[in-house]
Amino acid sequence: MMINMSLNEHDVETAHGVLHVTMRGVTKGNRPTILTYHDIGLNHKSCFNSLFNYEDMQEVTQHFSVLHVDAPGQQENAPLFPAGYQYPTMDELAEMLPSVLTQLQVRSVIGIGVGAGAYILTKLALNEPSLVEGLVLINIDPCAKGWVDWAASKLSGWTSNLVDIIMGHHFSSEELTENREIIQTYRLHISQDVPQDNLAMFYSSYDSRTELQMERPVPGLNEHTVTTLRCPALLVVGDTSPAVDAVVECNSRLNPTKTTLLKVLTFLPKCILPGKLAEAFKYFVQGMGYSEYHLLWISRPGEHRATNELSSSGRLISHPGNYTPPLQQRSK
Repeated sequence: MMINMSLNEHDVETAHGVLHVTMRGVTKGNRPTILTYHDIGLNHKSCFNSLFNYEDMQEVTQHFSVLHVDAPGQQENAPLFPAGYQYPTMDELAEMLPSVLTQLQVRSVIGIGVGAGAYILTKLALNEPSLVEGLVLINIDPCAKGWVDWAASKLSGWTSNLVDIIMGHHFSSEELTENREIIQTYRLHISQDVPQDNLAMFYSSYDSRTELQMERPVPGLNEHTVTTLRCPALLVVGDTSPAVDAVVECNSRLNPTKTTLLKVLTFLPKCILPGKLAEAFKYFVQGMGYSEYHLLWISRPGEHRATNELSSSGRLISHPGNYTPPLQQRSK
């Protein structure tokens, strides 16, 4: 089943430069718009098409508009930046988004970000909590690059090219050896579909990121004053991903009553198994209080269903396959 939705592309001027964005559908009353932001080496199509073309996810987009953001210079057929161009910092990339939302008349969002995109959307939620109703953060790393990591990256930079470095960002050594066909597809995309100078600037911006200033609140002490995400968050990571430790660290900094950690048996950045994420997103949105949404959930004959369980306290119980999370309703 394919659902036809209007697609409108925009080049939006902001204080830190132009952003290329693509709007699917129109805003639905007071409902938030789904806002996506991709990882380094990708754009919104290569990162999210397989998810948003998946039938269950298309049921979602009947009820929510979608705004895809391409980082500067990373969209399809992007022109090369002129000599002397100064690429925005990660903080500045986040600061570009409120202006985009204002110009497109988007009042609030549910963010879906991968890697660098997850970092940017988290920064947006920390800066402008009233704009972000919820976040799905895939492979997020809230930490700045430490000195050891910095030295290692400099050493690897002498022996590895940009494509190899970005492949190491997306995939663990285990994944690089076990998924050769998928790996080759990624390698070709990263090396051929994005201007390499533009890509190098985006990677350098992410590589120079600062620490996300977040602290887990202590009930009865500082839950209303501590700096952390105020919105519900679903953290997603693959069990063999190089981002596992970083995602667990991020989980430790968030409010356990609003955060869920989902560790899946396999999760590649391009959503090779989009059914897992589509199902997780459905439950996440239902848990945010869009309760009529569960009426869309109809099991198909013979379809494998949920065996991973999550709690709203952020505790993870991991089993093979998908999951049925008991997410609490939130009044709207």
